[in-house]
Amino acid sequence: MKKEQYLKIIEREIHNINKIIDAKIIKGVDYKAEALIHKQLLHKIRQHRRKGLWGNFLNSLSNKFPQLSKI
Repeated sequence: MKKEQYLKIIEREIHNINKIIDAKIIKGVDYKAEALIHKQLLHKIRQHRRKGLWGNFLNSLSNKFPQLSKI
């Protein structure tokens, strides 16, 4: 699978999660689990869109040390 295809799939998932979150907000229901999934998907997109030396360095750090992935 190409990088562009992978990112498209993730973006589509984010769109679907956003719809679910919006519906739950309107109903007044807790959406904590969906928010966590949304956050993880956004992290994946950011991770794959980093470019340059700094981006590669940060990617390698976040892969080795997940607690540093919030950089």
